[in-house]
Amino acid sequence: MLSSKPMLEKVSPAFGSSITFKQYADSCQNKSPFWHFHPELELVYVNGGSGKRHIGNHISYFSDGDLIFIGSNLPHFGFTDRLTGNRKETIVQMREDFLGPGFFNIPEMLPVQQLMERARQGIAFHGQSKYRLGSRLEGIARLDNYDRLLELLSILKEMAFTSEYEILNAKTVSIEVQQKDSDRINTVYQYVQEHFKETITLEEIAGQANMTVPAFCRYFKKHANKTFTRFVNELRVVQACKLLSETTLPITEICFESGFNNFSNFNKLFKDVTGKNPSAYRSELKQVVQSQEFSVME
Repeated sequence: MLSSKPMLEKVSPAFGSSITFKQYADSCQNKSPFWHFHPELELVYVNGGSGKRHIGNHISYFSDGDLIFIGSNLPHFGFTDRLTGNRKETIVQMREDFLGPGFFNIPEMLPVQQLMERARQGIAFHGQSKYRLGSRLEGIARLDNYDRLLELLSILKEMAFTSEYEILNAKTVSIEVQQKDSDRINTVYQYVQEHFKETITLEEIAGQANMTVPAFCRYFKKHANKTFTRFVNELRVVQACKLLSETTLPITEICFESGFNNFSNFNKLFKDVTGKNPSAYRSELKQVVQSQEFSVME
């Protein structure tokens, strides 16, 4: 029997990536020990330490770290706290179709597809596989987005073929997203998509969700793992990237077309999200396009 009703968590990949990657240098940095679920699959590697697994109906304890694969919509708690004593925690989350509809249906991907099905019951790896695959999972922090994707596929392949694992739940205990929660968060996302060029106040968006401002702020942070203001700014930066790559508009004009009303603030937030300022982003993009055109001509 599940201990209480799990909370839907909204997972948002970082800019320029189809997967969400998080790494915590110690157990105290992960602030999400609540009972929750999400449509994304989740790989968790706890490097060292001891703690409790609560995944679906399964409760057990691990020692000397843990490597777990959690399937779509499978409720679980966080695995570390200040008493765990782990050196590091690495989390990777991705949609079942993060490489496009049907990708995992091709014959070459059948073992990985079967692995994902097993993950609906929760999988804990042990033996040398736990340490070897866990170390590789940690290592993707040093890779760019492209190589990170390739390494993740390679890790999933090895997970699919190893025999050093156990299924944590005797039957599937994944749950469907509560309709009310799903409708509410989708209403918020849709409203922001349609009005990101305007100033969206917390009172305005809380009204869309039929909540008070304090309740909405807590609700959104819990579901999206970021503040509402951060979410809106990231969406505006994505729009700016689109305009920088697809148009020749001056950067000052792109700033306002993307919903920013202050050029200095636009530059600061753009660099915070992408790692470079708008002019450097456009310049690098131009070089990539020119390089590709030159290769085609050759």
